[in-house]
Amino acid sequence: MSRTDAILKRLSQLHPRLIDLSLSRMLPLLEKLGNPQDRLPPVIHVAGTNAKGSTIAYLRAFLEASGNSVHVYNSPHLVRFNERIRLAGRFVSTPRLNRALEMVETANAGASITFFEVTTVTAFCLFAETPADYLLLETGMGGTYDTTNVVKQPLGTIITPVDFDHQGFLGSTITEIANSKAGILKRGARAVIGLQRPEGHKVLERAAQRLGVRPLFQGEDFHGSEEDGRLIYSDDQGLLDLPPPALLGPHQYDNATLAIAATRHFGLPVTEKSIAEGLRRVTWPARMQPIRHGVLRDALSPGHELWLDGGHNPHGAAALARTIAELDRAHPRPLVMIMGMMNNRDPGQFLASFTQFAPQVLALTIPGEENAHPAAHIVARAEALGLAARAERGIASAIKAAAKIDNARVLICGSLYLAGDVLAKNRTPPE
Repeated sequence: MSRTDAILKRLSQLHPRLIDLSLSRMLPLLEKLGNPQDRLPPVIHVAGTNAKGSTIAYLRAFLEASGNSVHVYNSPHLVRFNERIRLAGRFVSTPRLNRALEMVETANAGASITFFEVTTVTAFCLFAETPADYLLLETGMGGTYDTTNVVKQPLGTIITPVDFDHQGFLGSTITEIANSKAGILKRGARAVIGLQRPEGHKVLERAAQRLGVRPLFQGEDFHGSEEDGRLIYSDDQGLLDLPPPALLGPHQYDNATLAIAATRHFGLPVTEKSIAEGLRRVTWPARMQPIRHGVLRDALSPGHELWLDGGHNPHGAAALARTIAELDRAHPRPLVMIMGMMNNRDPGQFLASFTQFAPQVLALTIPGEENAHPAAHIVARAEALGLAARAERGIASAIKAAAKIDNARVLICGSLYLAGDVLAKNRTPPE
C-alpha cells in the first residue's frame, strides 16, 4: 500500500455512521487551518446532475488556450486520487498531496468527518497556497450543504441539467433536487443555467430571484447547435461560428454551449480564437472515450471499436444512447455493452435507453467495490428487458467474449469506478 493510500484509508475510517448533509464538521476544521476557502483565486462553482465535469473541461480548455493558469477540483478520480486536484494545470504531486493530507489529518485530530469533507479541505489548502488565475470547483453532491459550498463569493456559478440522482440524499422529485442544487447561487455572483426540466427551471428561477440574481438560461438567453458539422453559438453579444467539440456525442454541443455562455457572461479573458482552440483540444477521460491502444484494446481485432464511458444514471444513459445512435447512422455495428454498476443505481433504468440497439450485455461485478451490484443482478435486469446477457468474471474475460463478435462496437459503461479499473488495467491512466 502506498503512503497516499495509507493516509486515505485512515481518513476513511473517520467517516460517520450516517451521512447528514451538513457543513458542521467541515467549518470548524477549516477554521483551524486558517480558512483557506477565503484565500482562493476567483472561483467558478459548478453544480448539477450531469455534465459538470465536461463543462469544467471546456472552461479549462478555453482559459488555458488564453494563457491563464487554472486550478480544478473534480471527483471521483479514475485511477489515482491525485486526479481530483489539479494545481495550475497539473495534477498535484504525490509528495505535496501527502504533506497536505497529513496536515489536515493532524488538525482534524480524529474527529468524525466524511472522506469527501476531509479531502475537500485538503484541496482548499493546496489551492490557497498555489498561485493561479482561476479555480473551477465541482460540487460532490447537491449544492446547499455540499462540502464545496463554503466559498462565500464565487466569481460565477453554473448549474448544469438537473435530473434524478442521489435521491436518498437530495429528494425524490426534480423540484427537491433542483432546490438543493440552487444552494450554490450567491447574491452578487453571476449565474448561468443549463437546459432544465420545467419543474427544475421554476425552482432555479425562483431561487435566483430571491437572491437578486438574473441568471442566463440555456435555450432562452443563449443558444448553441450543430450545423453542418460546426457549433453555432448565439447570445445578445452576437453569433460565433466555431469548430465542433472534440468530445463526442450530440450532448457535448449543449455542454460546450453552456461553457461558452459562462465564459462570456462572467467576463473571462478569453477570445473567440481561444474558444475555438479549446474546443479542438478539450479532453475528459471516460466520457465516450475511444480506447485506441493498451492491453485491453490489443485483445480485440482492428475491426472492433472500443469505447469507455462512466455515465451511470438514466439521464447519462439517454445521452450515451444518442451518441451510439449517431455512430450507428454513420457506421452500423453490433453493440456489445460491458457493464458494471454500483448498487445505488438501477441497471434496468440505465439499459432501457439501449433496447433499440439489441445489445449483447456482458455484466461484471466491479472489482474492489463492496457496494457494487453482483453481475448476476445486472444480467437479470437486462433479461427482463428482453436483452441477451451473461455474467463475466472480469474485464479481461468480457473483452475476450466481445472479441468473438465480428466488427463489434464494444462499450464499457455503467460506473466511473469501473472506468477507473479499466484504464488501470489497460495501462492508460489519465495524464
